[in-house]
Amino acid sequence: MALFDNPFGKRHRLSRSACSCGAHASQAEHEAATSDAAIQRTVEQSMLRAVLPHEVERRAFLSSVGAATALAAISQILPTRFVAEAFAEAGKPEKTDLKVGFIPITCATPIIMAKPMGFYEKQGLDVDVVKTAGWAVVRDKTLNKEYDAAHMLAPMPIAITMGLGSNPVPFAVPAIENVNGQAICLANKHKDNRDPKNWKGMKLAIPFDYSNHNYLLRYYLAEHGIDPDTDVQLRSVPPPEMVANLRADNIDGFLAPDNVVQRAVYDGVGFIHILSKEIWDGHPCCSFSIAQETVQQMPNATAALLRAIMEATAYASKPENRKDVAAAIAPANYLNQPLTVIEQVLTGTYADGLGNVKKDPKRVAFDPFPYESFAVWTLTQMKRWGQIKGEVDYKAVAQQVYRATDAARLMKQAGLTPPEATTKTFVVMGKTFDPDKPKEYLDSFAIKRAS
Repeated sequence: MALFDNPFGKRHRLSRSACSCGAHASQAEHEAATSDAAIQRTVEQSMLRAVLPHEVERRAFLSSVGAATALAAISQILPTRFVAEAFAEAGKPEKTDLKVGFIPITCATPIIMAKPMGFYEKQGLDVDVVKTAGWAVVRDKTLNKEYDAAHMLAPMPIAITMGLGSNPVPFAVPAIENVNGQAICLANKHKDNRDPKNWKGMKLAIPFDYSNHNYLLRYYLAEHGIDPDTDVQLRSVPPPEMVANLRADNIDGFLAPDNVVQRAVYDGVGFIHILSKEIWDGHPCCSFSIAQETVQQMPNATAALLRAIMEATAYASKPENRKDVAAAIAPANYLNQPLTVIEQVLTGTYADGLGNVKKDPKRVAFDPFPYESFAVWTLTQMKRWGQIKGEVDYKAVAQQVYRATDAARLMKQAGLTPPEATTKTFVVMGKTFDPDKPKEYLDSFAIKRAS
């Protein structure tokens, strides 16, 4: 099947006229007339292959239900027309002055750096990246359309789409901002208290309830026999306020973005207990998120915005560029951190607060691909800790929110090589997660709230 063949049509013989379909005077006229439909068919084809990966099953399905029914069924999983519109390369942006909210953490590096380093401007956009105090504020301002798009924690668009903590509004994640890049930081008074089994009664901070910081910390504690709901106190604290709370002895530690952790070390009030990549190497943290309604209303502006972020991600992915990136995002209007703190995070050569200088070039990485299995894992943890009640259609929610097919196309445009599959297995603290068996994974935990 050719790239732009209609996956729901029958094979036909091409006519010998001035264009490939025989309906236009020239090939150029043909391409102009059919480009939108071609893009949509590409999305449909990708979705059909994702839902029915085996050729025999696809043919049998199409034969039994027909093309129209097949397309309708797939569109229930993903509104292909709007996706196709949003990620088409051509087209003048409907709006060039855009606002994108962010929290001042290194997780937002591609979104932030795209402003001072000219990636938005290259796409014909004038983007105001707006520093925001906390995650609930980011969510509310995006829902109220004060922001056109936002830097969000990777679980937040899932929660918003499902109506957890807010009214349900369909959101999309076309790009993951960073993987790894977090750590558990403890107050210096706990330097001799490194065994989590002894942490009962401690007060620990997380950035937000719907965050992988929350789920990873809970996972880490539970694997050491500590019930995160009864044996410790978990508090939601905005990342910019965490170091001050640690200094004031309001909390014993936190799992937070690396620039917050490194600042605690820099200020001499905390130390790095463990990097988040030691819990799950390659875990997602933050995302670039946008309401599906915005995608529908501004498909060309959305595409331009995402191309800028993808190109920024490609630039930030190269180790030789990390110091330049650190210099671009450290100033007061962005992260407001000493340059040495940001360089230690991005280069992976850092002080741990225990008298050691460590080197880990993958301490934080910038891989934009939104694997659907990331969303499925997140949903298992939402279910595990009682944030979701009742049955969950893990795969459907993952495919609705995490736009892996769209990300692959944009990655290619930015010079990146996307993975071939939209899902994968991975290991969290020695336990393999199979996205095709979420219920079995959830049932395997001894400590959980889910029944």
